[in-house]
Amino acid sequence: MRAWDEDERWRVVDSEDLHRDDWVVALRADMVVPPSDPEHEPFRRLVLEHPGAAVVLAVDDDEQVVCLRQYRHPAGRRFLELPAGLCDADGEDPLEVARRELREEALLAAAEWTHLTSAFSSPGISAEVIHYYLAKGLSEVSRGDFALVHEEADMELLRVPFADLFDAVLAGRVTDAPVIVAVLSAHARGLVGVAR
Repeated sequence: MRAWDEDERWRVVDSEDLHRDDWVVALRADMVVPPSDPEHEPFRRLVLEHPGAAVVLAVDDDEQVVCLRQYRHPAGRRFLELPAGLCDADGEDPLEVARRELREEALLAAAEWTHLTSAFSSPGISAEVIHYYLAKGLSEVSRGDFALVHEEADMELLRVPFADLFDAVLAGRVTDAPVIVAVLSAHARGLVGVAR
């Protein structure tokens, strides 16, 4: 048995859309049969279709992290987050999504980009993959013609010392999963906040 992930597809004998509209996600129900027992009675699995996303851990020369505070209605909470956005165009490069989101949400560009990791958010229900990037060499830019609407119009932009953010993640004061993954990945790889 292998100790790492690998692609595998089980046979879907029927699929029903439960919700699908012009927004970015859809919900469907698949009837699945395991390959180990082709005669097995099909069983139902819900699938939240999601195109994936990119998250940016933008760190300035003083090891301050560019953060956002944003209200998230499903959780009923205002989270400390990182600039992020959906890969909502077919074939869109996640790095280009990261660059776009840093510009639109934080009014910044970065000279240096490092891919930290890519991770499935909740594979029991969705194939959403989030691509995590470290951005350094920050400079101010224009948002262009992009307009902040809805929750984004209420976002707060701030900078937090990486050491404080790291401590807050470990203490459970920051609970947004993408922040946790990005901060711990960058630290574990020795890219940010190593000298403590």
